[in-house]
Amino acid sequence: MTYESYNYDKWHEAVPSQAGYIAECSVSGCDLGTEDFNNISDIFYAHNDIFYIVDSGNNRIVAIDSDFDNVVGVYDKFMMPDNSETTLKNPTGIYILAENNCMYIADNGNSRILISDLNGNIIKEITKPDSEIYSQDKTFLPQKVIADKAGNIYVVLNNITTGAAMFSSDGDFTGFYGANRVEPTAQIIRNYLTDIFVSDEKKSRRIRNIPTGITSFDIDGDFIFTCTSSSSQKTDTVKKLNAAGDNIFSDSQITFGDYTPMYDTSQNRLLAPAIVDIDISEDGNINCLDFTTGRIFQYDKDCNLLFITGTSSDQLGGFGNVSAVESSGDKLYVTDSMRNTVTVFSETDFGKIVHEASELYNSGYYEEALQPWQEVLKRDGNYRQAYIGVALGYLRKGDYENSMKYAKLADDSDIYNKAFEGWRNDFIKSNFRKILMIIFTVLFFVVSFRRFRNRRRNND
Repeated sequence: MTYESYNYDKWHEAVPSQAGYIAECSVSGCDLGTEDFNNISDIFYAHNDIFYIVDSGNNRIVAIDSDFDNVVGVYDKFMMPDNSETTLKNPTGIYILAENNCMYIADNGNSRILISDLNGNIIKEITKPDSEIYSQDKTFLPQKVIADKAGNIYVVLNNITTGAAMFSSDGDFTGFYGANRVEPTAQIIRNYLTDIFVSDEKKSRRIRNIPTGITSFDIDGDFIFTCTSSSSQKTDTVKKLNAAGDNIFSDSQITFGDYTPMYDTSQNRLLAPAIVDIDISEDGNINCLDFTTGRIFQYDKDCNLLFITGTSSDQLGGFGNVSAVESSGDKLYVTDSMRNTVTVFSETDFGKIVHEASELYNSGYYEEALQPWQEVLKRDGNYRQAYIGVALGYLRKGDYENSMKYAKLADDSDIYNKAFEGWRNDFIKSNFRKILMIIFTVLFFVVSFRRFRNRRRNND
């Protein structure tokens, strides 16, 4: 590994940490026996154990086996329903839906979405919607595409900020989904208040505040996860949307990416996180790819930071311009659109233990997670989530003293208070007779002293 692995402590300070993943290899098109990639923009691991890489510069989709050793197919020509041939132009996104065995392609340069079978036969072509909801002066520029189990299609458009465009399984436009919120800055609040008193003419001349658009997304069951690569966006950087488009993360104080923005001396400015892609792994972990630093920030289901992997560098495990992240089993795959490679990261032994502990913890098996969390602390004493896991495990076992000890180390007041309450109740139960004896003894001496004092006063 050519970079130092780190995590964050309870004060959000970066501290050295064991690596959860290590770079195994970096693969080019030439390594796979095909033409060198040119501006890789997306990667998807499908239910048929095949990786699909969007080779934008070469206007093709390259299919690779599960071992990432050989090319098993190249999609550079497709057959339309009328038997005419069509080609891609700067494709930027791909999704394979297991339910219908279809390939969904964001064919950006041709302003369309293609739905194809895995033999390259086009089933449906979706172009710019003819709808009052969709601004007709906007070009239809699909960037990413996904589909749910029912076949409904969601499309990120790189010139639209009102959310992802939604289409039915028949290709009919149904509206927009999951728009980002505008951050409530002081200027926006001031404008809202003054709008009550200014004329419509002045309102129309004012520069409108609009949200940033969605950059990429992934789907996990009934939820769609979105991200934005805007470094100026402070809200809705990463969202978890339900069927109604409500953000499950909206009320959570979660920071995705580095807590402290990186300072670039060459540009003399802070470089805030810009999440360019998101992937939900099989175990529900959330992988966020930061374009600014070239790092993968992995979170568990509850958005607890697990690992930080990768960096911007010229060596293995480093990147020029990251463009997409995908997971399969215990590995992560990251594409670099500058070097036109895919870097494969393998889970370390430490990463395996953390993932085991985290999965048990998030499933509510706190006592069962106690031993693996303790093993994590043996290997990395800076790993804060392990202190929380151990504290909660001891709490569930009724070992309140140890729970308070580890909760204090984790600076988790909620667990500490619960453990203290349990310890106090246990102390009272086990010492109830002694406590009563002490109370009666104290009362006896107080009453006796008062009587003695009263007698002396009466005698005097």
